[in-house]
Amino acid sequence: MTIASLPRSVVALGFVSLLMDLSSEMIHSLLPLFLVTILGASPVAIGIIEGIAEATAAMVKIFSGTLSDRFQRRKPLILLGYGLAAVSKPLFPLANSVETVLTARFLDRIGKGIRGAPRDALIADVTPETQRGAAYGLRQAMDTMGAFLGPLTAALLMATTDDNFHLVFWVASLPALLAVAFILFAVTEPPRSTQTHPSRTPITLAAARELPLRFWSILALAAILALARFSEAFLLLRAENLGLAATWTPLVLIAMNLVYAVSAYPFGKGFDSGQRRALLLWGIGFLIVADLLLALADHFWFVYVGAMFWGLHMGATQGLLSAWVAENAPHHLRGTAFGLFNLISGVALLGASTLAGGLWSGIGPKATFLSGAAFATIAAIGLIASRAWQNR
Repeated sequence: MTIASLPRSVVALGFVSLLMDLSSEMIHSLLPLFLVTILGASPVAIGIIEGIAEATAAMVKIFSGTLSDRFQRRKPLILLGYGLAAVSKPLFPLANSVETVLTARFLDRIGKGIRGAPRDALIADVTPETQRGAAYGLRQAMDTMGAFLGPLTAALLMATTDDNFHLVFWVASLPALLAVAFILFAVTEPPRSTQTHPSRTPITLAAARELPLRFWSILALAAILALARFSEAFLLLRAENLGLAATWTPLVLIAMNLVYAVSAYPFGKGFDSGQRRALLLWGIGFLIVADLLLALADHFWFVYVGAMFWGLHMGATQGLLSAWVAENAPHHLRGTAFGLFNLISGVALLGASTLAGGLWSGIGPKATFLSGAAFATIAAIGLIASRAWQNR
């Protein structure tokens, strides 16, 4: 099976993700240092900002996913979400306070929340079941290629403009606009299903009962993994903590996202071939190694190695979990299922990022990453012990 055999809309959504992540990561790879060095924010404030931003996205996803199920239309919500993210980008170079950055992140993540569940549901709608692992792996790989190119572009611009944060943030607005154009002209959705449920609102107890035990097991595992994998802003702070200059801190995300991009599609194909539980265990193991390396690092070069293991973890788990959600959700509740999945993950990430910032400020960086390794170990034990995951 080749990439060319995947549906056109899946490939188009991959390019949309690449462009938007290029835009976002140009900003996010510099944002922690911008907050600390220019606006005087603390690690606790950064943890709260990142946690609120991601939790906001997760909470919005449940409603957008439900609406896409209700009306059986995914593209309008996808367009609205990416459009709102594009409009929010100019707020970053205009920011002169922590509150303005929080507002910009809040609006950007609302856009992410609106688009996420409908987009993931649309991929399942247009992709044959035997190709879904590859489809989610491809979208994740292209998304991550943008996340690789974003910090690289940011680092080059910082190096050639004497660390001009504001100029980099302005340039980052351009690929976001291109992403919106791709949605308008290259993404299509299948005809509405004849098996409609016009009288049902999916957020009901009855709808929840239609989702199988394995789906809820996936949610529980995703929540624990989110507690273990707090905001990547702390990778950048760790590099700065160990003496890496601000100009070169985006290289940490470049290393992470390069590994993530290269590994996501092969791991997705592994899902389609049935190597599911083993892949997930490997992915959790990569996160444990990453956290331990970052906790024990005494030179910023160790941060690069830890970031690469972090990328392997993301490549082995994110597309796989999305494909698993699609496989275990009824068609008419698919958007709702992805919304629930992202809601639970996002709320856990809010707690994880807030805890990470508190541990960093109160005890030190080592405690932040050791706590991540502990949660990842709990997730691995739960995966091994749970009957719902046996023989998969």
